[in-house]
Amino acid sequence: MAEIFEGVVKFKEEDFQTHKELFKELGKQQNPHTLFITCSDSRINPNLITKTKPGELFTIRNIANIVPPYEKSIRYAGTTSAIEYAVKILKVKNIVICGHSNCGGCAALFAPEEKLNKVPFVKKWLELAKPVKEKVFELLDNVDDFEKREWLTEQINVVEQLKHLFTYDYILENQENLNIYGWYYIIETGEIFNYNFENGLFELIEK
Repeated sequence: MAEIFEGVVKFKEEDFQTHKELFKELGKQQNPHTLFITCSDSRINPNLITKTKPGELFTIRNIANIVPPYEKSIRYAGTTSAIEYAVKILKVKNIVICGHSNCGGCAALFAPEEKLNKVPFVKKWLELAKPVKEKVFELLDNVDDFEKREWLTEQINVVEQLKHLFTYDYILENQENLNIYGWYYIIETGEIFNYNFENGLFELIEK
């Protein structure tokens, strides 16, 4: 923790001073242009990979960047409530669902039952990605081909969560005012691929 405490001090002395006016404005209100839904994985830094400043992204993070299908419920719903807030209150213009390489959540879809039983809340959460696993089994001749299964699962998961997003009535009603994207980020190369809804392919974002 010593390093983290030192980081807090350096932030106040360096970064905060550099962006002092920005933070002064952010102290009054937030006006993010983009809802960024991504994985809780510690290797993902939304502001770093998009070169955005504080106040630009309204970020939701959870295991395997999952968007629960919409349902009317009295249960606590963290991800669902955050999406609702971003679209209805903050009026974001863009929504990005960003998956990534070497995703532990996606890999856990194929984990042995006894292993998942040790993390019951994770196991329950991953039930939302069950269609992803089923699709992978349909497309792969050899599910033991780990590398191919890995990237296929991670990309299909992004597409599945995009489908879930469109089960929200206020998303459908605001399609003309919302730009919706599905991204696949490769950690080891820094490349990000954007999902093309027309041809069903992930295409490299480049100049």
